Amino acid sequence: MTVNKRLRVGVAGAGYLGSIHARIYGRMKDVDLVGIADIDRRAGEQVAKECDCDYFEDAQSMLGRVDAVSIVVPTSAHREVAEPFLNARIPVLVEKPIAHTLVDAQRVVELAAATGTLLQIGHLERFNAGVARLCQELDRPRFIEVHRLGEFVERATDVDVVTDLMIHDIDIVLALVPSELRYISAVGARVVTEHVDIANARLEFEDGAIANVTASRISAKKFRRIRIFAEACYLGLNFEDQQIDIARPGPKPTPGAFAPIVTDSIQVTPRPPLDAELEDFVECVRSGRAPVVGGEEGLRALRVAHEVRQRIDESLHTLD
Repeated sequence: MTVNKRLRVGVAGAGYLGSIHARIYGRMKDVDLVGIADIDRRAGEQVAKECDCDYFEDAQSMLGRVDAVSIVVPTSAHREVAEPFLNARIPVLVEKPIAHTLVDAQRVVELAAATGTLLQIGHLERFNAGVARLCQELDRPRFIEVHRLGEFVERATDVDVVTDLMIHDIDIVLALVPSELRYISAVGARVVTEHVDIANARLEFEDGAIANVTASRISAKKFRRIRIFAEACYLGLNFEDQQIDIARPGPKPTPGAFAPIVTDSIQVTPRPPLDAELEDFVECVRSGRAPVVGGEEGLRALRVAHEVRQRIDESLHTLD
């Protein structure tokens, strides 16, 4: 599509995350935040006022007025809201997960492909500067351990912790391991809500790599870290400060001797991942470049998340 010098962007959804999308677009160079849409007039008008843009009662009202759109509505409405824009060949960024069901997700991906429209999925941890550097440093991962633990908040408790939090790390693991999944096992527990609040999944790949992923939204404090054991190095990333610890064998002091282990840290310049994600989306719209996380990647992450939830349901059923 041909884009004017100033890109006209809209946001569908005036909730917590949608309002952040709007504020980020509002301060971007050569981007005009046209408006924000939400069925909740009070919330929508409040965000529109704060961001000095128009308010729309429904997202479709932005058709013809925007060159690109962020969809930040409840997951169950992703397909419904995305389809009119994809049919109109307007580039779309859909917040993670791509959809509530695999059927809806598949339809969104197929429609984007059929219309030749840019579709990006909002797995923002891929834009964590530390994660990006990990991908550069990594040498054939053999074992990955990820912990994403958070304190309990009422927001997003209408879904389980796999959909809310773990899917971020599922997506990262799938990006780091260049192999097909062979087997998934998982366990979980309902603690506070009627959905699973803490979960652990073991992902086994055809090349022998294994990932152990834990997610909790009932922890005493926030803790987000990934550790990777590869054939030639160990890497550890703290998601919060985006810094990396690394250990590699150094040069052998004498022939036949064991190589000493050399430890170091990689100082990564941190930046808010959502800012980086939206800037990349805008750049993709302008240049026509494929996004870092496209529809197929979002669909694959959702498939794995669904299978993890299925394994958890089976384990809970056995206990019952």
